[in-house]
Amino acid sequence: NINFCPSRYYCSNPSIMAETKQRSSPTSQTSPSPFEVVIGGTPLKDVESQESVALLELPSPTSAAMGHSTLASGCQNMKLGPILSCMLYSTCSVSMVLSNKSLASSYNDLIDGDLNILLVFFQAIVAVAAVDVCKRSSWVEYPAFNWRTALQWAPVNVFFCLMLFTGMASLQHNTVPMVTVFKNVANIFTTFGDWYFYRSPVSFLVILSFLVMLGGACAAAKHDAEITPLGIFWMIANCLCTAGYVLYMKHATQSIKLSKWGMVFYNNLLAMVFLLPMAVFRGEASTFLKTPAIHTLGYLSKNVYAGFVGFFLNFASLTCVQATGPTTYAIVGSLNKIPTTIIGYFLFKTVITHQTWFFIGINILGGFIYSYAKIREKQRNEQK
Repeated sequence: NINFCPSRYYCSNPSIMAETKQRSSPTSQTSPSPFEVVIGGTPLKDVESQESVALLELPSPTSAAMGHSTLASGCQNMKLGPILSCMLYSTCSVSMVLSNKSLASSYNDLIDGDLNILLVFFQAIVAVAAVDVCKRSSWVEYPAFNWRTALQWAPVNVFFCLMLFTGMASLQHNTVPMVTVFKNVANIFTTFGDWYFYRSPVSFLVILSFLVMLGGACAAAKHDAEITPLGIFWMIANCLCTAGYVLYMKHATQSIKLSKWGMVFYNNLLAMVFLLPMAVFRGEASTFLKTPAIHTLGYLSKNVYAGFVGFFLNFASLTCVQATGPTTYAIVGSLNKIPTTIIGYFLFKTVITHQTWFFIGINILGGFIYSYAKIREKQRNEQK
């Protein structure tokens, strides 16, 4: 876990200070030193009791400022446990997939191709605007833009863009079932990297859960196993980029001294810088500009909604990696396909074949094995 330096806030209420001076020494010219509230080091009940004392007096600019600072500090130092962080990440991830599915279905009949990269660019703009509004409203805090911090965070976005590009190339040269198989292979790459770079323990049951999910994906794809050398190249490249993205994200959250909201800001700001040239190179920008049929309020509102979901997804991803690690993050990402498929069946009338149901069942079994492995690991650590 990342240990941020606790934030310190100094507050002095003029009316309380005046009353204190009058009781202690009417002629004294010295004023008491302001009390110090240490968020993260002081129990919450102590912070609340100090705030309740200030509320007994008339509001002052200083006490109001302390209220905003305390709120910002609460958002800043908010930490979720492993279960809650996984649930938050899963909810945001599924919502993002369904939002993008809705966006894609709204223009598929109007253009030749897709606007996948451009959609992520639009969503990054909304996320940057959202976190900036939160900072200006004193809800969250993070330092002003710094080039050195941006360069430290840039590899995360490089891996992210490479992951997107190789993923789209994989879909162009392979069938969807084969890409799904290799997505499970990417989880094995991530687990190996987590063990090699961060010395995270990998038990037999964890390996078994991966093999079960990989076997299920292979069985579901046996009738659509069309493989070409170029397709294998792009899928292996996508596995490496996906694993690199998750593993470097853990390194960045541990080494870069930023709050998670600051990381959300840099992640989306730099994503805009990298994604716009990709969208121009793939012709998505010109396609969008030349298609006035999608310049509608409905399309704009869907993009804004997806941008807000992406804003929370960034926070949820960083929290999940920090609270659990790359391996669990990868497993949760794979299991997210289950609720996405089922909800998509009801919302978009997507056909679910027998192979898909088999794949869902195998994934659920693999998820249970992985959960059981983590529970046993936690029990062994507690016994030590």
